[in-house]
Amino acid sequence: MNFFESQDQARRQSRWLILLFVLAVIIIVVVIDFAMLVAFGVLKPEQQQALFSLQTLRNNAPALLGGALVTTAVILVASLFKTMVLSAGGGKVAQDLGGTLVEADTRDPLRRRLYNVVEEIALASGVPVPQIYVLDQESGINAFAAGFTPADAVVAVTRGALEKLSRNELQGVIAHEFSHIFNGDMRLNIRLMGALFGILILSLIGRRVLQGSYYVGRSRNSKGGAIILVAVAVMLVGYIGLFFGRWIKSAVSRQREYLADASAVQFTRDPDGIAGALKKIAVYSDASYLNIESEEVSHMLFGSGERTKMFATHPPLNERILRVDPAFTTADLTSLAKRIQRAQESQASQAAKETQAAKKQGSPMFDAGNIIDQIGSPDFSGILVAAALAAAIPEEINRAAHSGEWATEVLFYCLMDKDAQVREQQLLSVAQHMGSDSESRVRGLLDAAPELAREQRLPLLGIAFPGLKRRPPDYISKVLSTIRDLSGADGHIDVFEYMLAKIITQLIWESNNPHKVRMSGKKPLQQVLESAKDVIAVLAQLGNESTSGIQGAYHAGVEVLATGDPVSVPHIEDWRQVLDEALPVLDQLKPVEKERLVRALIATVMADNRVVVVETEVLRVVCALIHVPLPMITGGESTEDR
Repeated sequence: MNFFESQDQARRQSRWLILLFVLAVIIIVVVIDFAMLVAFGVLKPEQQQALFSLQTLRNNAPALLGGALVTTAVILVASLFKTMVLSAGGGKVAQDLGGTLVEADTRDPLRRRLYNVVEEIALASGVPVPQIYVLDQESGINAFAAGFTPADAVVAVTRGALEKLSRNELQGVIAHEFSHIFNGDMRLNIRLMGALFGILILSLIGRRVLQGSYYVGRSRNSKGGAIILVAVAVMLVGYIGLFFGRWIKSAVSRQREYLADASAVQFTRDPDGIAGALKKIAVYSDASYLNIESEEVSHMLFGSGERTKMFATHPPLNERILRVDPAFTTADLTSLAKRIQRAQESQASQAAKETQAAKKQGSPMFDAGNIIDQIGSPDFSGILVAAALAAAIPEEINRAAHSGEWATEVLFYCLMDKDAQVREQQLLSVAQHMGSDSESRVRGLLDAAPELAREQRLPLLGIAFPGLKRRPPDYISKVLSTIRDLSGADGHIDVFEYMLAKIITQLIWESNNPHKVRMSGKKPLQQVLESAKDVIAVLAQLGNESTSGIQGAYHAGVEVLATGDPVSVPHIEDWRQVLDEALPVLDQLKPVEKERLVRALIATVMADNRVVVVETEVLRVVCALIHVPLPMITGGESTEDR
C-alpha cells in the first residue's frame, strides 16, 4: 500500500469512525432511557407491573426524550470541546502528556541523537522537521506522533525509549511514527481523541454522581434509592462508553500499526531496528506502559500504554515481531534479556560512529521507477543521503539553523544573491523590516560561508522551520514580507525564490491553523484536467531549453494522464501566475488522482533521461503545495535560473 492508497484508506476510516460513533451514542441513549424507566418504576410502584408497556412509554415520553437529548448533548458538547482544544495541534497533545520540547541546539547526547534521527528522516521524506518532545517521567519504551498535518506534526518519545534503545532501534521507532504522519493516521487519531472524549467522559460523570448520591441514599428521602439507581446506571453507561471507545479504537488502529511497522522496515531497510525495539518492550518489566492516564491516547502510541487486553489498540507483541522478523522465536527474548543484564550498549558512541558512516555514503541517482513508492516511505539510502547532506552544510550555518534565535536569518541567508550590489540591497531590506540586529546576523552568516550549495538550501528550510513557527503571528508577517522583498530585489524571481516563499507561507499558515487543513479532496482528475496540463507545461518549459525538448517532455506527462486529447503545449507567459492559480485546484484531488498527477510530473521530468535542479525544485514545490511529501531527490544537473 503506497502513500496515496493509505491516504484514501484513512479517509474511508474517518467515515467509519463517524458511523461507529453515532452507533455508540444511540446505544448509550437507549441504555440511559432504560435506566430512567427502571427509576420511574422505583418512584411509582403502581407502574412496576407495566414498566415497559406502550402506555408507560407514552406517559414518560417527555422525560425519556429529555434524557436522550441531555445525554446526546453531553457527549457532543464534550467531544466538540475536546476537538477545539486539540485544534491547537500536536504540541498540545505532547504537552498535556508531560512532554518536554527538545531544542534544536540541545547538547544532551541522547536528545542530540534523537534530534538527528528525526531530522534525517524528515529531510529524506521532504517534510519540515517536526517538533520533538520527550516524556521525561516515563520509563517505559513508547512514542507517538500527533498533529493534523506534517507542518503541525510533533514526534514524542519516552525517556525509556531514549535510554534503552540503540540508535537503529530508535530509528525504527521514529520511522514507524513517520509512517503515521504520512498515512493520514495522525489526523484520524486526533479526530478519534475528540470523538471518544464525549463517550469516555460519561464514566467520570457516573463516578462523581455515585459519590454524591451516597449521602442522599443514607438520608430518609424516599427518592434516595432511585437517585442511587440512576447514579449507578450513569456510571455503568460510562463504562459502556469506555467499552465502545476501546472497540472503536481497536477497529481503527490495529491494522494501521501493522502497516506502520512494515513502512518502518522500508524506511530503514533494517528489520532488526523496529524488531529490536519491540523485543525490548517484551523483555523490560515496564514494557511500553505509561504512568499517566493513557486511555485517551492509547491508539496513538507505538506500544500499548496500559495492560488492557480486551479490545487492545495494538496487535500482540509477538505477532508484530514475527511480521518483521519471520525467524523470531520466544527463545530470542530470553537471550536478549541475558544480554541486557550483561551490559548496556554505549548509545552516544554508537550514534557518533553511525553519523560518520553516513557522511561517507554516496548519493543515489534519481530513480523514477520507485519514486512513487518512496513518497511517505523513503528507503534507507534516502536517509543516508539526508544525513550526508546535513553533515556537508557548513558548521556555522548548521548551528544557526538549529538555533531558534537565528532560524529567521538562515532563511534570509538562503535568499542572498551572488551579485554584491543586489546583496547590499537585500541586506538593507532586512534592516528595514527586521532591524539592524537581524541584518548583522545575516552578514555574519555570509562571512562564515559566502556561498551555499543550491541543494543545501531547501534542507536548511526544513531544519530551521521548528524555530520559526514558534514565533508570534506579527513576527511571521514581517518575515514573509521580508522574503518577498528579498526574492524580488534583482527584479526577477527565480524558481527557488518562488518555492521558498510559497512553502514557508503554506507551512506557517498550516502550523497556525492545523484543524483547517485538508490533506486531500474529492475531485476526480477529469474536473481539473486543464490545471494539471498547465502545471505539466510549466515543468516542461522550465526544465528544457529547446522547443523539441519542451514538446517531448509535455507529451510524456500528458500521456500518463491518458486524456486522449491533442497534446499541443499551451502557451505560458507567467509560470508563477499559472502555478498560483492551478495548485490550489489540484490540491482538491482525491489521493488516487494525486498519484496519477505525480506520475505525470515525474514522466515530464524524465522525458530526456536527465534531471536538472530547476526541475526538482518545481516538482518539490508542486508536491508540497498539494500535500504530497516528495522524498529527497539527488543527481540533478545545474542549470541557469529561469
